[in-house]
Amino acid sequence: MTNYDWIVIGAGITGSALGYELAKKGFRTLLLEKDARLNNATYYSYGGLAYWSGTTKLTRQICQEGIEIHRNLSEELGADTEFRDIDLMLTIDAQDDPTTVAANYSQFAIAPQVLDVAEACELEPLLNPNAIAGVLRLPHGHIHPHKTNLAYQQAFCRLGGELKIEPVVNLLRQGDRIEGVVTAQNQYYAANTVVCAGGLSRMLLKEAGISIKLYFTHAQLIKTPPVDICLRTLVMPATQKRMLLEAQATAPEIESLWEQPSQDFIAGILDPGAVQFLDGSFYIGQISEIYTNPQVKIDSAISEAQIRTGIATILPLLQNLPGTWHRCLVAFAKNSLPLVGAINHLTGVYLFSGFTSTLVFAPPLARHFASWAAQEKDNIIPQLSAND
Repeated sequence: MTNYDWIVIGAGITGSALGYELAKKGFRTLLLEKDARLNNATYYSYGGLAYWSGTTKLTRQICQEGIEIHRNLSEELGADTEFRDIDLMLTIDAQDDPTTVAANYSQFAIAPQVLDVAEACELEPLLNPNAIAGVLRLPHGHIHPHKTNLAYQQAFCRLGGELKIEPVVNLLRQGDRIEGVVTAQNQYYAANTVVCAGGLSRMLLKEAGISIKLYFTHAQLIKTPPVDICLRTLVMPATQKRMLLEAQATAPEIESLWEQPSQDFIAGILDPGAVQFLDGSFYIGQISEIYTNPQVKIDSAISEAQIRTGIATILPLLQNLPGTWHRCLVAFAKNSLPLVGAINHLTGVYLFSGFTSTLVFAPPLARHFASWAAQEKDNIIPQLSAND
C-alpha cells in the first residue's frame, strides 16, 4: 500500500498547478484525473488572463502575482504556454451609454480605456460598427490553456509526481478524517487530500457526506479548426450577464434546490464573444446555463444556433465558420472569491476550486497553498477559506 503526502483530485489547471507546486516542495504527490483526454473547463477556456480585474487588496495582489508567473512560466516549465499580451475589447451595445458602462469598471485595478466606434473598429476590424456604441479596452494576457496544463503536468512528473488516469468515486472517511480516495480501480491513502475537480467537486464531496457551497454552470461554445480570418483582440461583452447569473444561483433562498439534481431554476444567458489562438483556431461562445445535474442533456443544435446568432451581431464574419459544439462545467463560489483551504471541521481534506478568473488566480494560489502546506509563512491562504 502506497501512502502519499498529498492526493490531488482533478488535473485541470487548478489540480495540475497545485500538484506541481506541492511536488516542488518535496511532497510525495499523486494527481488523479478521470479522463485520458481532457474535456473540462481548462480545455475549453478562452485562455484569457484578466490581471486587471482585482477589486480588493487581496485580489489585486493575486492578479499581479498571476501575470508575473505567466510571463515566466514557459521558461520555468520547459514548454511553450503561448503566452502573449493582447487587447481585451469589451463591446458596448449600440443602445447603451459608454460612460455609464465604463463606470461599472471603476472598482478594478486597471481602468478601461473608452474607445468610440471608429477607434474600436480600427483596432479590431472584424467588429460590426452598427452593433456597438464603442468598446472598453483593457490590457489582457493570453495563453493556450491546454498546452499550459500539459506543461504543468510534465513538470510535475519530472519532479517525481505521479499522474494516474482513474476517476475518483469517493473519499476514504474515518469519522471526521479523510484518509484518501477510492477510484474505479483502487484505493489510495494520503495524509492530505485536496479536491480540485471543478464543477464535479460538489457532487464528489456529497458522496462522502460533505456539504459545500460550490456551484457550477454548464458552459457551451463552438471550437473551430484553424481558419484564415484574423481576429486581433479578445472580444467579449462589456455588460456580462454571467455575474448576475452567479449572484442569482448563490442566493440563500434557492440553496436547497442545489440538492435536487434535476433542477433548472434560472434562465440561461449568452455572452457573445470570441478568441483566436495562435494556430488560427477559434473559440466562439458562450452560453451559461444552471442545471444542478452535472450530466443533464443539452440540445446541442439549439445551443449552437443561439451562439452563432449571437456572434453574428458583433462579429458577423465568424457566424458561419465551421466548428464543433462543446460543453463543460465551470465552477464558481459566492462573492467571486475561490474556496481554498480546509473543509468544514474535517481533517485531511481541502478544497481548491471556485475561481472566477481561474487561469490568472490558480498559479499564484497554488504556489501559496504549497508554501502554506510546507508550514512556511504565508499571508494569502489564511485569508481564504473553504469553510461552509
